[in-house]
Amino acid sequence: MKKILFGATAAAVIAAGTFGVVSANASAPAAAPAAAVRADASDGNLQRSTHLTIEAATKAAQATLKAAEKENQRISVAVVDRNGNTLVTLRGDGAGPQSYESAVKKAYTAVSWNAPTSELAKRLTNAPTLKDIPNTLFLAGGAPVTAKGAPVAGIGVAGAPSGDLDEKFARAGVASLGR
Repeated sequence: MKKILFGATAAAVIAAGTFGVVSANASAPAAAPAAAVRADASDGNLQRSTHLTIEAATKAAQATLKAAEKENQRISVAVVDRNGNTLVTLRGDGAGPQSYESAVKKAYTAVSWNAPTSELAKRLTNAPTLKDIPNTLFLAGGAPVTAKGAPVAGIGVAGAPSGDLDEKFARAGVASLGR
């Protein structure tokens, strides 16, 4: 009987201690926020980067789609930012279901390597495992958008009968940003 009583008492003490700690933590005032760190352009830990605006990405996507429509091609176009995040996708009337995802992957691949995907596809001969990198597609149809030589976005196109046409339309989207 003493063992059972002792066990119950120990359990009660542990439970009370646990609930007491929880209660004490729940009612404790929140810690003061950490002081804000001031940083400016002269701080060696910061880097300034350029990003494509949503308006510019939309303009480029629409110009890409229009270039394809002029040649009666049914395509999808994707514009991704420097980090590969999708900014805009447009699926043209009649574009195939696979074209949407392919366009995003081509745009991601172009911005990741800052090169047209047609050029990157040629590298597979010497480095066939490149195609194993997630979310990439080494087929013609992707073009990087650069500012001062650095990639800021990628435009990917899929759905035309050839990668060369896809890339031609992607380049039309890039060119629209210079106007």
